[in-house]
Amino acid sequence: MRILSIDFGKKRTGLAATDPLQIIANPLETVATATLFDYLENYIKKEPVERIVIGRPTQPNGKPSENLARVENFYNRWKKLHPEIPIDYYDERFTSVIAHRAIIDSGVKKSTRRENKGLVDAISATIILQDYMQSRR
Repeated sequence: MRILSIDFGKKRTGLAATDPLQIIANPLETVATATLFDYLENYIKKEPVERIVIGRPTQPNGKPSENLARVENFYNRWKKLHPEIPIDYYDERFTSVIAHRAIIDSGVKKSTRRENKGLVDAISATIILQDYMQSRR
């Protein structure tokens, strides 16, 4: 079964998933946050998901970010409608910065980065998932 991770944003949400053996984390895609719940409903019908990990947005000083209330609403809705698939918070501080740096270091052109703003979100979700998997080992 897969583990799915979510980098929840106000407009866009990045998603990543493990392979079925939970060895490798891969970016899945970026979806409009308004369609996230429907996307996940369809995804879990096709792929067995053991657990979901959602980035818990906090400021560098540890205080909640402005996005935390939206994340908590999603988290509570998921737990209520899908108690069979646990959802865990995971600290997401600096993942967007790390993702942006990784994209630049990989040689992605500036014009491509501008056109595909969702790329950072999917890579951030992948970083959250990789960190989560490492913390479990």
